[in-house]
Order: sequence, then C-alpha cells, then structure tokens
Amino acid sequence: MKKLLFYFSLFTFHFSSFSQDSCGIRISLLTCTPGTELYSTFGHSALRVVNSNNNTDLVFNYGTFDFYDPDFYNKFVKGKLLYFVSIDSLPSFMEEYEYYKRGITEQILNISCEEKQRMVAALFENAKEENKYYRYDFNYDNCTTRLRDMLEKAAGKQLESKNILPNPGTTFRNLIHVYLDRGGQQWSKLGIDMLLGIPMDKKVTNREAMFLPDYLLMAFDSSTLNGQHVVSEKKILLNYFDAYKTKTGITPLIVFGVLFLLIASLSIFLKRWSLFLKIFDFFFFVIVGLIGLLILFMWFGTEHAMCKNNFNLLWALPTHLPVAFMLFSKKQWINSYFRFIFFYIIALLLAWFFLPQQFNTALLPVVGIILIRSFFLSKRN
Repeated sequence: MKKLLFYFSLFTFHFSSFSQDSCGIRISLLTCTPGTELYSTFGHSALRVVNSNNNTDLVFNYGTFDFYDPDFYNKFVKGKLLYFVSIDSLPSFMEEYEYYKRGITEQILNISCEEKQRMVAALFENAKEENKYYRYDFNYDNCTTRLRDMLEKAAGKQLESKNILPNPGTTFRNLIHVYLDRGGQQWSKLGIDMLLGIPMDKKVTNREAMFLPDYLLMAFDSSTLNGQHVVSEKKILLNYFDAYKTKTGITPLIVFGVLFLLIASLSIFLKRWSLFLKIFDFFFFVIVGLIGLLILFMWFGTEHAMCKNNFNLLWALPTHLPVAFMLFSKKQWINSYFRFIFFYIIALLLAWFFLPQQFNTALLPVVGIILIRSFFLSKRN
C-alpha cells in the first residue's frame, strides 16, 4: 500500500506541472544526497525531462558504468573505464534512492522552450550507442559537470553564479575531505590522500566546485542565465536528509599513533636489536617501499590526472623495498643508508606543513616510525 501511494504521488506530481509550461516540456536538476558506501559518499546528480506531448517522465544519468566488464578492475585502476549516459523512468530511478533512504531535491529550470528543445535533442543524441560513452574525470568531467555543460550549451552562455565556496583558498582536497569526514570514511580518506597528488591541492574556482552535486545545486540556486534566475521552483522529492549518519570506528591516526608509541618504547628500552624489531623492520620497510612503487605506478602508469606530482613519495621511498631484504646482512652501507634517511626525515618533518601538497595527519606517526627506526638501524652493528 505504501509503494502504491508512492507511485500515485509521482503520477499526480507529474501532471500537476504541465500547465506552467507552454511547450509541454519541463527539465529539472535532480540532486541526490550522499550514501554510506564510498562510491556514493559525494552524492549524485541527474537530469529529469518531463514531456506532456508524449506522456514521458525520464531521467538522464551520466554516472553509469558497466561493472560486469571483464576488464573492469584493470580499466578502473588505470583510469580508462568509460562511463556512459543511461535513460531511466523517474519511478525506477527514485525506487533505488527510496530503498537506500537517500534524499532527492529537484530544481526546475527556468529556460525558454527553444532552449529546452535544444537540450532534450542533445540529451537524446548523447544517449545514442555511438555517443554515450565518455572518459570520466572525477574533478573536471563527471556525471555532475556534464549536466551544467549541457544547460550552458543549450543556452549558449555560461552560468553566472554567486560565490558558493565555503572559504577563500578552498582546494579540491578540502571539498572532498568534508564528505569523507562526515561519512566516517577515515581509512578511505587516508588512501585517497596517499594516491592523489598536488593537483588536488589546487584552489578551486566557483565553476570548478560544481564537480560536486551539492555545489552544483547551490550554484543553480544562485545562478542567472540571460538575466533571469536559472531555477524557477525547488522541490523535495525524497526527504531523507537526516539518514546520512557518520560512521564510527578506529581511525588510522589512532592505529598508527599507538603503533608509533609501541615501536618507540621498544626501540628505546630494548638493549639489543630484538627478533621482534628485526621482523617488524623487514615488513614495515617492505610495505613503505611497496606504497612508494604504487604511487609511482599511479603517477606514471595510469591516466588519473590527480595522481600526478605526488609528494607522498618524499616519505614512501621505493628504495626501502630492496633495502628491507638486506637488513639481516652486516653490510656497512646499510647503516649509512639509514643514517642518511634519519637526517632526511628530520628535514622532511620540518618542511611538512610548508609543502605544496596537504598530507594526511595520520601519516605523521608513520613518518615518526621511519625516523626512530632509521636512527637505531644506523647503529645496528
């Protein structure tokens, strides 16, 4: 019965708006609230097209990809995964968000009939099999920016919006951190901060901030095109805005902080290079070296523009990997290597907050472990 009433309300809402539109077409931006999974942490956007002339109510979604592609993971890692535009009915689109209890806000666009017709024609042209695929770029060409670009192309002019940035000097990294913190995605945040380089620390403009659904919504609210407001009406289709709860759990900072205190205590109070510390040093420097190699791969071996120029290589030195396999030998150059690393890490920590890339705070205990173990390894013989 509840689902029947849900669809009936959609039906009546569908037909209640036609009298407001002389050409029988209504186009609106749908902004969906974030979900609890990482892929949905930043929300979603889509375009709704209601056409009374042929009695259709469709949603154009530029955030679709083929998860069942046999080469999915390889393409995803290398930045070669193609996204595409799909068309769905409004009830079907909303049923998914109803199931996951995610809110949907609708902003009806205040544009002319001619602009609507151009926009609808472009949407259907994009949805053709030969046109629907595109190379997804999270910051500059995604399922949200494409909707803004579609409107501007139909209008022949860029949006003129008021300031939507939370603070002067806001960066891409600052913006996504808000969502990751709010969703309790601290481990995901750590991974993202380690793999994404200096491009993420670029100060964003109003226009660039529209890569996030919430910011496109705010931009539309304050925007004008050809001297008139872009949004004529704003509605809540699904009211689940309080359903997005912050996750709790053990954070990387706590885990690495405790590990640092443990290793520092053992390093200071154990008189000899104990078997435990030998084993720890081996696995620790192997992992740090592998992280360095992963950063290099994401930088040079993929097409992810945001993984370029990654200063995390300053602490995650790939050279740690081969050196780790030499720790049990008595070669004197290994002592010299770690003596250099000790002074190098001191210099890095002094420059930590002045570098052009923002590092994740949870990495400080990790770098601290490199520092203290390098000191003792330089004196191991």
